Amino acid sequence: MDKKYDKIRNDYRQKPFGKKIAERDPFKQFTDWMDMAIDAGIKEPTAMSLATVGKNMQPSSRMVLLKEIRNDNFIFYSNYDSKKGKQITENPFGSLLFYWAELEKQIRIEGRIEKASREISEEYYLTRSAKRRIGAWASPQSQEIPNRKYLEDKQAEFEKRFSGEPTKKPDNWGGYILIPYKMEFWQGRPNRLHDRIEYYLDDNEWKIRRLAP
Repeated sequence: MDKKYDKIRNDYRQKPFGKKIAERDPFKQFTDWMDMAIDAGIKEPTAMSLATVGKNMQPSSRMVLLKEIRNDNFIFYSNYDSKKGKQITENPFGSLLFYWAELEKQIRIEGRIEKASREISEEYYLTRSAKRRIGAWASPQSQEIPNRKYLEDKQAEFEKRFSGEPTKKPDNWGGYILIPYKMEFWQGRPNRLHDRIEYYLDDNEWKIRRLAP
């Protein structure tokens, strides 16, 4: 069935955003916009699209949650045996995308990905609710399963095994750190003449430039 969406339009009306307005530190700029999204009451403001590419060179993307910025790096968590985990092992680079339609803003981040330390992963794991901790044990992420009941049975099995309170994380679950080398801040503007301000690392120094929309 053919279906056209070309008549969908949105006229952006944000104020100008440029190099003179932007923070010199991209992480300060990121925090400013993230705080704005949180203060605006946007649902799931820390949700981000993570794109990775494995050895077959076919890109894959999915939504994950940003959990922390530590030492100017972005941290999220996953099953290491998942599709994303295998792609990161094969090709340790990826990109993040935050999009807040209500604010007419998005942030694109590119960088190298590596596993977080076991200490960081265990520290975060223990902040999760008991059922979510058990979920990390119960779900063979990205693998085919026969039905929903299989997951529920696994959950019940591990709840019984750990008496409902697992304190040790699975070895195949933990954090990833994206170490950025490029960060772009996009703001919608009228007539599709959007503002795009990009920070990029050059000889270990962050530099800033404007890109055409």
